[in-house]
Order: sequence, then structure tokens, then C-alpha cells
Amino acid sequence: MLAATDAALGAYEADVARLGSAAGDEEVIAAVRRGVLALNAIDAEHGAYCTIEREDLCEYIDAVLAERGVDVTALADRNGMDGDDIAGEWRDW
Repeated sequence: MLAATDAALGAYEADVARLGSAAGDEEVIAAVRRGVLALNAIDAEHGAYCTIEREDLCEYIDAVLAERGVDVTALADRNGMDGDDIAGEWRDW
């Protein structure tokens, strides 16, 4: 499960990095969605992430965006999402 999670997070990082500074909300949200759905598949195959892991994954998803200059709170506000859990739109874990 750990190797699969690391691979999914690496793919998410690369996906976000490819967006560039001119990416719009739809592109950023699509990258988050793809990353979360990959984690959903891993969770379904290998068993549930524990509470601490879930929290860490959500923080990581936000941190990757923030490192690329995305204001996660503003992104969430503009799109009617929970600013504390943008992954929550799609996550099953």
C-alpha cells in the first residue's frame, strides 16, 4: 500500500507541476480529482487509510498546490468547496 500511495502522490505532484502558473481553477481541480481518485483506488484495493494517514494525505494535497503558488482557500471559495478539505469532494477514505 505504501509503494502504491507514494507512486500516486508522485504522479499527483507531477500533474500539478505540469499545470504551470497560468492554469485555471478547472485544471487545478481536475488534477486534485485525479490524485484523489487514484488514492481511492489504492484504499479500495489495500484497505482503509487510518485517520492520521487520511489527515496527512489531505494536508499533502493542499501543500503541493500551495508550493506551486495556488491559494487553496481562495480556490475552494471560488468553487464552492470546503477550504479545509478540497479532497473531500471526491475522497472515499
